[in-house]
Amino acid sequence: MHTHQLARALRRGPLTVTVLFSLMAPAFAQSIPGAPRQADMVVDAAARTQLVDGLIREMQQGYVFPEKAGKVAQLLRQQQKSGALAHITSAEKLAKTLTGQLQKEALDKHLLVVYSEQAMPQQEKNRKQSMEEQAMALADMKARNFGIERVERLPFNIGYLDLRGFAPAKDAATTIGAAMTVLANTDSLIIDLRKNGGGDPATVAMIASYLFDQRTRLNDIYFREGDRTEQMWSTEYVAGIRYGQTKDVYLLTSEHTFSAAEDFSYTLKNLKRATIVGETTGGGAHPGDMVRLSAHFAVFIPNGRSISPITKTDWEGTGVAPDVKVPAEDAFKTAQAALLNKLIAATRDPSRIDRIKLRIAAVEQEKTAASTAR
Repeated sequence: MHTHQLARALRRGPLTVTVLFSLMAPAFAQSIPGAPRQADMVVDAAARTQLVDGLIREMQQGYVFPEKAGKVAQLLRQQQKSGALAHITSAEKLAKTLTGQLQKEALDKHLLVVYSEQAMPQQEKNRKQSMEEQAMALADMKARNFGIERVERLPFNIGYLDLRGFAPAKDAATTIGAAMTVLANTDSLIIDLRKNGGGDPATVAMIASYLFDQRTRLNDIYFREGDRTEQMWSTEYVAGIRYGQTKDVYLLTSEHTFSAAEDFSYTLKNLKRATIVGETTGGGAHPGDMVRLSAHFAVFIPNGRSISPITKTDWEGTGVAPDVKVPAEDAFKTAQAALLNKLIAATRDPSRIDRIKLRIAAVEQEKTAASTAR
């Protein structure tokens, strides 16, 4: 994550998974491709101690699995005692090292320690955003078109939606409704999640609502605070035209598909509403908050976990396996070919069948050419 984005987000208050992964998608790294690289910083013994002590405290207070938080705390205290981290004086390396240790010990890919060159302000719990901060956040989302990168009608009336993130539902509803309305009259739909790093679980439910004709239970989220479980259902109302549940939907995935994008994929797969084409996804199923540890370090701590009402588990650490496994680069053309072959089976007009076959041949030729170029 770029230093200015992280600092600005933390200035607005606690950073939820919604904002975190909209900023970090699709690479889940500590910088955004093309953004200026931040300068490293020397970390002394006192700063390392402060960082590790804060990390232990926040994990024990908020991590969704208290027993794993205890194991992480034990590991970090042992390292403090043995001096295992004493040789690390680079802030960037320290953040990367701690991230690796947290993820390995807890088996949780959402755990992330982040370094920011720009000093991060103190957080005020439950502080509401100012009007200026709300306007800045909205401007950020508008600049990314609320995650909608591309909407297109492909040959033979196949709809295509390139979705790069699940922006907050209250802000994204109108734009998503407009996109789904454009796609409503297509005969089948491809939703591209290959560069989608996640976002708001409420937006997952909102977009899924377009694909069902009746209210449907999608997923559950358990939160440690309050020991409560929140059920996620499709809604009876959508802002645009409902797509319905009778037409084919294909989802494209890659190893970079993460978090809420995996929620969307996992849910629709288990409900047998979509066919997944591409690669096994990243494997992150735990929503949470970004917490400031010191002026230059923060940690993302999951405080909840997804639970499918169908499988009774989630995709943490394993990812969502595709129904049709192909390299991510080939997923778009593979999905098109599959839908076109289905169309042939349902078509009686010989001349139309010939035209569809020509289109399939063109798609396969493009896929072969792209594969050869790689």
